[in-house]
Parts: sequence; structure tokens; C-alpha cells
Amino acid sequence: VVPCYNQAQYLDEALQSVINQTYEYWECIIVNDGSPDNTEEVARKWVEKDFRFKYIYQNNKGLSAARNAGIEIAQGEYILPLDSDDRIGEDYLRLAVEVFQNDAEMKVVYCKARKFGRVDMEWDLPPYDIDELFVDNMIFCSAFFKKEDWQSVGGYDTNMREGLEDWEFWIALLKDGSKVHRLEEVQFYYQVKDESMI
Repeated sequence: VVPCYNQAQYLDEALQSVINQTYEYWECIIVNDGSPDNTEEVARKWVEKDFRFKYIYQNNKGLSAARNAGIEIAQGEYILPLDSDDRIGEDYLRLAVEVFQNDAEMKVVYCKARKFGRVDMEWDLPPYDIDELFVDNMIFCSAFFKKEDWQSVGGYDTNMREGLEDWEFWIALLKDGSKVHRLEEVQFYYQVKDESMI
């Protein structure tokens, strides 16, 4: 699920990283959150290129509402949010699905990450720990979870329009000590720009 607001200039690279996946059984829902730029033009080009891309538009409601709208119509069992200015490695879907299929109790799968753009360096995040999660977020927004678990916690909090909605979502999802797995491969690329939501 790829929400987009005023990031059309980066959207091609994000969607190219999706179509490059070695795991082929995916759908990608592009959510235009009332963006004033040419997001629709870029998105429709990808929809025409590959039937696995879907496009929806909504009036601007914020990132949480855009993610929720995309997940709501998603047909898959597993969900991966991807911000429109970030990228994923070509094996991310395949590796994550393997973890879920080997462990029915798994709640969240993520990976090692790298920053690009204004900086180029590995993103040094501490290993996952539920007690530490209550203090600081070590899981970025682009981690896998099951749609049924998203439904069970009521989705992303749409009142959180200023950011940190992913951290709140992980706490809601994992506060009972549920299982989390971090892949040892770098499969997520986070773009650092001069201006960000936070």
C-alpha cells in the first residue's frame, strides 16, 4: 500500500522497486491522498503497465487514513506499507512471506535498512525488544503484518496526522508480546530529505 501526497517525483522509483520483486504474487495499491501534484498521472501509468497495480483517490485525510483506505480494499493476507519516496529490496516480499508461512504465530516481519538521499548509510536500529518499543520505535513503517491483525486493532489511528502513527500501530499490535522477526538482509531503503513529516 503506497500512500502519496505531494511526492509524485519519487513515486516512479518506489513503484519500480515493487515491480522488481522476485516474489510475483502481489498487488500494489497506490492511494492518492488528495495530492495537488501529478500523482494521478504517474500512478495511472503504472496501472496501465501492470494489472497488479491499483489506484484510488481520496480527499486529503492524512497518512493514517490513506494507509487504512488502501489496506481496506487489499485482497492479500499480508500487508506492507511503503511510503512513496522510499524503496524496497527485490527479495523483501519473498523473504517475509517465507517467515510467515513457517510460523503461524508471527505478527510482524521487517528487515535491516539503509538510508539514502541526503545521506548514504546503514540505518543502525537496535534489535527488537517489546519493552524498548514502549520507549522508542525500532520498527520503521515498511514492515509486514497480517490484514486480520490490522483489523483487530482498528487500523492506523487517523487522529495522528503529525506523524508517529506507525509507532502507535506497532504498540497496539505487539503490546501482548507477539512474535516479531527481523530479516538480516537489507531490504528497505529510507529516503532522507531536507524536509520530512517528522
